[in-house]
Amino acid sequence: MSGNRITTYADFFPFYLREHSKPTTRAMHYCGTAAEIFCLGALLATGNWWWLLGAFMAGYGFAWVAHFFIEKNKPATFTYPLWSYIADHHMAGLAFFGRLKPRLREAGVAADRI
Repeated sequence: MSGNRITTYADFFPFYLREHSKPTTRAMHYCGTAAEIFCLGALLATGNWWWLLGAFMAGYGFAWVAHFFIEKNKPATFTYPLWSYIADHHMAGLAFFGRLKPRLREAGVAADRI
Protein backbone atom coordinates (compact mmCIF):
# COMPACT_ATOMS: atom_id res chain seq x y z
CA MET A 1 0.00 0.00 0.00
CA SER A 2 1.09 3.55 -0.66
CA GLY A 3 0.08 5.95 2.13
CA ASN A 4 -3.62 5.53 2.82
CA ARG A 5 -4.40 4.52 -0.77
CA ILE A 6 -4.70 0.79 -1.46
CA THR A 7 -2.77 -0.03 -4.61
CA THR A 8 -3.45 -3.73 -5.24
CA TYR A 9 -6.57 -5.88 -5.29
CA ALA A 10 -4.77 -8.39 -3.03
CA ASP A 11 -4.60 -5.67 -0.36
CA PHE A 12 -8.06 -4.34 -1.16
CA PHE A 13 -10.05 -7.56 -0.74
CA PRO A 14 -9.27 -8.09 2.98
CA PHE A 15 -10.13 -4.42 3.56
CA TYR A 16 -13.38 -4.97 1.65
CA LEU A 17 -14.26 -7.98 3.81
CA ARG A 18 -13.63 -5.99 7.00
CA GLU A 19 -15.94 -3.26 5.67
CA HIS A 20 -18.62 -5.98 5.35
CA SER A 21 -18.12 -7.52 8.78
CA LYS A 22 -21.78 -7.82 9.76
CA PRO A 23 -23.64 -10.85 8.38
CA THR A 24 -26.70 -8.70 7.61
CA THR A 25 -24.58 -6.36 5.51
CA ARG A 26 -23.27 -9.31 3.52
CA ALA A 27 -26.79 -10.71 3.12
CA MET A 28 -27.99 -7.38 1.73
CA HIS A 29 -25.09 -7.42 -0.72
CA TYR A 30 -25.98 -10.94 -1.84
CA CYS A 31 -29.57 -9.83 -2.49
CA GLY A 32 -28.34 -6.86 -4.48
CA THR A 33 -25.86 -8.95 -6.45
CA ALA A 34 -28.50 -11.57 -7.26
CA ALA A 35 -30.95 -8.86 -8.37
CA GLU A 36 -28.23 -7.19 -10.45
CA ILE A 37 -27.40 -10.47 -12.19
CA PHE A 38 -31.10 -11.08 -12.84
CA CYS A 39 -31.45 -7.61 -14.37
CA LEU A 40 -28.40 -8.10 -16.58
CA GLY A 41 -29.84 -11.43 -17.73
CA ALA A 42 -33.15 -9.72 -18.48
CA LEU A 43 -31.26 -7.07 -20.47
CA LEU A 44 -29.61 -9.78 -22.55
CA ALA A 45 -32.88 -11.67 -23.00
CA THR A 46 -35.03 -8.68 -23.92
CA GLY A 47 -32.63 -6.08 -25.29
CA ASN A 48 -34.47 -3.53 -23.13
CA TRP A 49 -31.83 -1.12 -21.82
CA TRP A 50 -33.99 -0.14 -18.83
CA TRP A 51 -32.77 -3.38 -17.23
CA LEU A 52 -29.30 -1.82 -17.03
CA LEU A 53 -30.71 0.92 -14.83
CA GLY A 54 -32.43 -1.78 -12.79
CA ALA A 55 -29.14 -3.64 -12.39
CA PHE A 56 -27.41 -0.49 -11.18
CA MET A 57 -30.20 0.41 -8.76
CA ALA A 58 -30.53 -3.13 -7.39
CA GLY A 59 -26.82 -3.71 -6.88
CA TYR A 60 -26.04 -0.36 -5.33
CA GLY A 61 -29.39 0.15 -3.61
CA PHE A 62 -29.13 -2.92 -1.40
CA ALA A 63 -25.44 -2.30 -0.73
CA TRP A 64 -25.76 1.36 0.20
CA VAL A 65 -28.73 0.74 2.50
CA ALA A 66 -26.64 -1.93 4.22
CA HIS A 67 -23.67 0.38 4.67
CA PHE A 68 -25.59 3.45 5.81
CA PHE A 69 -28.05 1.73 8.14
CA ILE A 70 -26.50 -1.59 9.20
CA GLU A 71 -22.71 -1.44 8.93
CA LYS A 72 -22.70 2.36 9.45
CA ASN A 73 -19.66 2.97 7.27
CA LYS A 74 -18.91 4.56 3.91
CA PRO A 75 -19.27 2.20 0.93
CA ALA A 76 -15.89 1.30 -0.57
CA THR A 77 -17.49 2.04 -3.96
CA PHE A 78 -17.03 5.74 -3.29
CA THR A 79 -13.24 5.36 -3.22
CA TYR A 80 -12.58 2.17 -5.21
CA PRO A 81 -15.49 1.72 -7.67
CA LEU A 82 -14.08 -1.00 -9.93
CA TRP A 83 -12.45 -3.05 -7.19
CA SER A 84 -15.62 -2.81 -5.10
CA TYR A 85 -17.72 -4.13 -7.97
CA ILE A 86 -15.32 -7.02 -8.50
CA ALA A 87 -15.00 -7.70 -4.74
CA ASP A 88 -18.77 -7.78 -4.30
CA HIS A 89 -19.05 -10.61 -6.82
CA HIS A 90 -15.93 -12.25 -5.39
CA MET A 91 -17.44 -12.21 -1.87
CA ALA A 92 -20.80 -13.51 -3.14
CA GLY A 93 -19.09 -16.30 -5.06
CA LEU A 94 -17.05 -17.36 -2.05
CA ALA A 95 -20.21 -17.37 0.08
CA PHE A 96 -22.17 -19.33 -2.53
CA PHE A 97 -19.51 -22.04 -2.64
CA GLY A 98 -19.03 -22.11 1.15
CA ARG A 99 -15.51 -20.69 1.05
CA LEU A 100 -16.02 -17.26 2.63
CA LYS A 101 -15.53 -18.03 6.34
CA PRO A 102 -11.76 -18.68 6.14
CA ARG A 103 -11.27 -15.50 4.10
CA LEU A 104 -13.22 -13.49 6.70
CA ARG A 105 -11.00 -14.94 9.44
CA GLU A 106 -7.84 -14.13 7.46
CA ALA A 107 -9.09 -10.56 6.97
CA GLY A 108 -9.52 -10.15 10.72
CA VAL A 109 -13.32 -10.11 10.93
CA ALA A 110 -14.43 -10.90 14.48
CA ALA A 111 -15.44 -14.53 15.03
CA ASP A 112 -18.92 -13.56 16.24
CA ARG A 113 -19.56 -11.88 12.87
CA ILE A 114 -18.58 -14.86 10.75
